[in-house]
Amino acid sequence: MTSDRLKLGIIGLGIMGERLLRAALAHPGTEVVAVWDPSAPAAARLAGIAPELGMSAEAGAVIAAADAVYVASPPDSHIAHGKAALAAGKALFLEKPLASDLVAAREFVAGARGQRAAVNFPMASSPTVAQLRRWRPEIGRVERIEIKADFAGWPRGWQKDAASWLSKRAEGGFTREVVSHFLFLAQRWGGPLRLAEAGVTYPEGDGSETAISARLWAGDVPVTLSGGVGTTTADEHNLTTIIGSKGQLRLRDWSYGEKLEADGQWRTAPDAMPNAEMRPLTLAGQLDKLAALTRGEETELASLAEALSIMEAVEGILAARRG
Repeated sequence: MTSDRLKLGIIGLGIMGERLLRAALAHPGTEVVAVWDPSAPAAARLAGIAPELGMSAEAGAVIAAADAVYVASPPDSHIAHGKAALAAGKALFLEKPLASDLVAAREFVAGARGQRAAVNFPMASSPTVAQLRRWRPEIGRVERIEIKADFAGWPRGWQKDAASWLSKRAEGGFTREVVSHFLFLAQRWGGPLRLAEAGVTYPEGDGSETAISARLWAGDVPVTLSGGVGTTTADEHNLTTIIGSKGQLRLRDWSYGEKLEADGQWRTAPDAMPNAEMRPLTLAGQLDKLAALTRGEETELASLAEALSIMEAVEGILAARRG
């Protein structure tokens, strides 16, 4: 970094790229210097959000202009863009999953060891997760973790523009897109993930999964997981419950931290807010950490190794015998 502000480049201006772009434009420590996406709709969105930027001619121009590069293109292009950014000596912030191919992801992580790279699991900066950590001493030793994720349909209503790949088995599905976030949380609370058994249900054709179940270990903590499409009337509903020797905590619907009280009632943190309101705070925290990573400092961003562990578990679930 040549100044106090992080010079950020963005490759891919879909839903996630646009979210980080808007967060970066509002962040006093970040300057967005270049954006590239080959689609005409993305160019139109950029013109409406930040007309002064203009769309770069190619991904290489973004890498050349930036101190740190955020790669939010579809998963099958992550590694190529990531390698190019690291080869140019830039810090790398990858959208998850690492890639669409597990073997390629393993090779990439091995080759990138020691370089400035991280993966965008926003729970690393979630105010709600920070609240759960503050409560953690009250529940004693973590004995098990239960994860449940339900969807009215897939993709979710606000993701329809990305359905061309999100709805397909090769790169999409709710396990990669959503459940991976809760597995990140379980890994942070327990330890490296290890898949014990799993089942998955697919529709006919090449569509993504409609139901999953799994047992895993996070370090020495057992984790149970279930998820399905058409199992809730809400767009989505999720619960991650952390059961300790003295009490329980849970994360509900992304942004509500709750503690089980002695009367058997769940108490929500007093400053809890809907995810749409919390997201800007979370992304601002991610940008703070990305600036620190770019300076060569240690951060709490998800490492490539952590992301690979999650990807191993996710792909193991998706490769399980069909239900």
